[in-house]
Amino acid sequence: MESCLFCGMVAGDIPCDKVYEDDSYLAFRDINPQAPVHLLIIPKRHLASVADLDPADAGVIGDLAVIGSRLAAEAGLNPGGFRWVFNCGDDGGQTVPHIHLHLLGGRRLGWPPG
Repeated sequence: MESCLFCGMVAGDIPCDKVYEDDSYLAFRDINPQAPVHLLIIPKRHLASVADLDPADAGVIGDLAVIGSRLAAEAGLNPGGFRWVFNCGDDGGQTVPHIHLHLLGGRRLGWPPG
């Protein structure tokens, strides 16, 4: 999608601080971190929102979870813990219309989150 910030990162037109990349996924540091470790993990294929998922997309969520677990371990967040967040829509705090998994950790995270 032309106007999507994250699609621009996937295409290499917009720089990002990559921490992981394979043929289907990209992970990078959030430019406005809310924790000492704050990574965003995205599918390279444009999907606007978790509200737009259909059964054929179940593997995408599973892959994001596996990559998120791996990156959490590599960042030293185990055994202390970490949080995953999917924001959906304006009221859910989604600011970029491209599915992304937030990986947050490196400090005690409060609850409720917002």
